[in-house]
This record gives sequence, structure tokens and C-alpha cells, in this order.
Amino acid sequence: MSDVKYRIEKDSMGEMKVPENAYWGAQTQRAVENFPISGLRFPRVFIKALGIIKYAAAEVNMKLGLLDEKLANAIMQAAQEVIDGKLDDQFVVDIFQTGSGTSTNMNTNEVISNRANEILGGKIGDRKPVHPNDHVNRGQSSNDVIPTAMHISAMVNIEEKLLPALKKLHQTLVAKSKEFDKIVKIGRTHLQDATPIRLGQEFSGYASMVEHGIRRIEGAKKHLSELAIGGTAVGTGINTHHEFGKRMAEKISQMTGISFREAENHFEAQAAKDAYVEASGAIRTVAVSLMKIANDIRWLGSGPRCGIGELLLPEVQPGSSIMPGKVNPVMAEALIMVCAQVIGNDATIAVGGMNGNFELNVMMPVMARNMLEAITFLANAVEVFNDKCVQGLRANEKRINDMIEQSLAMCTALAPEIGYDAAAQIAKEAYKTGRTVREIAREKKVLPEDKLEKVLDPWSMTEPI
Repeated sequence: MSDVKYRIEKDSMGEMKVPENAYWGAQTQRAVENFPISGLRFPRVFIKALGIIKYAAAEVNMKLGLLDEKLANAIMQAAQEVIDGKLDDQFVVDIFQTGSGTSTNMNTNEVISNRANEILGGKIGDRKPVHPNDHVNRGQSSNDVIPTAMHISAMVNIEEKLLPALKKLHQTLVAKSKEFDKIVKIGRTHLQDATPIRLGQEFSGYASMVEHGIRRIEGAKKHLSELAIGGTAVGTGINTHHEFGKRMAEKISQMTGISFREAENHFEAQAAKDAYVEASGAIRTVAVSLMKIANDIRWLGSGPRCGIGELLLPEVQPGSSIMPGKVNPVMAEALIMVCAQVIGNDATIAVGGMNGNFELNVMMPVMARNMLEAITFLANAVEVFNDKCVQGLRANEKRINDMIEQSLAMCTALAPEIGYDAAAQIAKEAYKTGRTVREIAREKKVLPEDKLEKVLDPWSMTEPI
């Protein structure tokens, strides 16, 4: 038998048994019993955002003369504990709950009110002198608190985790593009041999992809920095001071060090989640770019003897439980899997964005979780991919040189000199005989030797005429 002791609390629907020492109350307990679905909870950064909102609201309401200073200070002290992660175990509601996130907002209100009452010498569960709705939630609604927490937590994760990781990877790729710039290799299109390219040029493309991704995310921040707080139930701002939203954005900016502003239109901010969908789309695009880069690197490093083998990847762990000495491109594979997960998360967020019914979106909890998971996973994967793979990449110059001379695409440079059809015949004969384009062209004397050497110089093929 369970030895958990309970207290009896009341809400608008009647009595509820709540664990005796829990800081949450009746409404949270109802949600715990209603939604035993996944065991998934909001991540730490989202709980921190809720603490920031409640702290800011208490201070703003106090300065507006709408909340007693003694109560406000106790609420702020309790909210600071939420911000600091001291009460994380009290946030017990499943992600799959009411689509507005009301259960999680009330979970926050009840935890902070009970902790504030405890600070003031009161008793947990009494709902006085600090009331979860009348004081902690003053001037707010779940309908503007949850979207505000969504934007704060996403912006914090983007600023503190994702952008730094991407910028670091970009710097590494730029450095590799310079390191490899003198190395001419064979290009590939349709997985077939194509005209030469410098390995540095190839890596400059990767660097540019990451740079463009950073710009896309930076662009999405403009709308993500708008906060719904101040709109209350449906965007009209009922039951709140007309300066509340503006002052909240200012205080939240001060607390996070990130620039936020009140939503330009509160009806849009609560009924739609377009800013979230936009930001997720930018992150998905980065994941698509990174999957291409990671796949290229693992293919270029395939072998070591029977694959392409142009790159030498850092060896970070044994690759097989049965094949001794085998080493696999595990860092690239881990990033590829994360990219797939991020793309899936974005699909959920897109569907969530379609569920803004009239004045309220009703898929906010799952959108928030998928966004924060995508950002965190991608940031972590980029970090280790950069540190344990890209930084240690080396060019296998012997292999590169051997392959470029064998390429049939070398004949492309002959076409302007001898015509497309004649160049094609040389390519076909080279393929049939196993000889090089240079050998066949020299044998046929299609050009004087000095001219032939100049035309078939691989370096010259990597730049415009």
C-alpha cells in the first residue's frame, strides 16, 4: 500500500485529494489524473520562462498599484525559485493536455502561490494570503501566458544554444575551405564523375549553407520576439491594465537579456502561431542543410580502401562488434538522425499551427515541446559534429590525385577546342580501354602537346576562363 499522505483541496469543481507535501493544488491534480498519457513534461527552459513571466507580472502589477507589495515580494521570491530550477519536480502535468496549456499555467500558479504562502508563514493548500488566480495570475490568462512562455523559451534556446553552435561550425568550415583550397579533386553530379573542383570550393559551399541557415534563424527572431502577454483571454486585454503588456515585455527583456516587445496585434498573437511555424521552418531548413553536409562528408570518407576515400575522418570509436579494426562515420550518422528528428518535429509544429481555432490555438503544449526539443537536439549534435568530426578532417591527397586523372569528365575541357562530338569519342574510348583521357588525346594528337597540357590542367578547370 502507498504511504503517501493527502490533503483535501477545493476548486470550482469540488474537492480533490492532493499529496500532502506537494506545492501544486487541485487543478493540477485533476490534470495529472486526466492526462496520464506520455510521461513527457515541459523542459527546464520552458519552466524557467514561466517563472520569469510570473516574477515579472508580480513586479509590474505591484508598480501599477494592483498588487500588495508584501504579496508581490513573496510571489517574486517563489517565482525566482522556479526560475532557478528549485521546484522543477513540482511541474507534473503531461505535455498532452488541454491545448491552451491551462493545466500547466495553473500548475505554475498553484506552486508559486503555495510556496509564497509558505514564505509568508502560511500553510500549503490554504490559498491565502496569496491566491493562485487572484494574485499570481493577476492580469493574465493561460491564453497569453503559454504563448509568451513559448516565445521566451525558444528565443533563449536559440540565442544560448543553437546560434553559437552553428556559428562555431561555420567558422570551422570556413577554415577547412581555406586549408583545402589548393587541393583539386574530381567533382560529382548524379553520383557520376564531373569536372574538377577544389576541395576548398566544396567546403566553401558547406560554409555558405550554414551561414545562410544562421541568417534564416536570425530573420525568424523578429516575429518570435513578439509576446502575447497582455491579451488575456481572447486578445482584448480584459481584466488587465492597458500598460501591462508593454511593461511585461520590458521587464522580461531585462530579465533575459534578450529584446522582446509587446505583440503588434494580440489577436494574431493568440489565435495564430505563425511566428513559431516560421522559426521552426528556418530550423528545419538548417537540418536539411546539415543532413546534406554530413552525408557528403561520410561518403567522401567512405572506404578506407574500397570507397571514395577522399577524406580521412577522425576515428572516435570502434565501428563493429564482429569486424576488427572497422571504424564508422558515427558523428555524421548521429547528426543525420537528429536532422531527421528535427524535420519530424517541424511537421508536428506545422500541424499545430493549423489549429488556431477562432481566437486561440489549441496545440500549444506539443508545439512548444517539439520546438524546444528540435533546438536542443540540433544544437548539441552540431556541437559534437564540429568538435569530433569536422575539426579533425584531413584530405587524402594521394587518393584524390589518383582519381582525378582517371576521370572521363576531363574531356569536358577539350570540347571548346575540338568540339563536343570529338571529345565524347575520346571519353568513350578511354572508358572502353581503361586508359585516361590524356593518353587517348595525346595518341590522337588532337592538340599540340603544350596546348594539351594547358587544357587538361585540372586546376584551370576549377575557375572561369
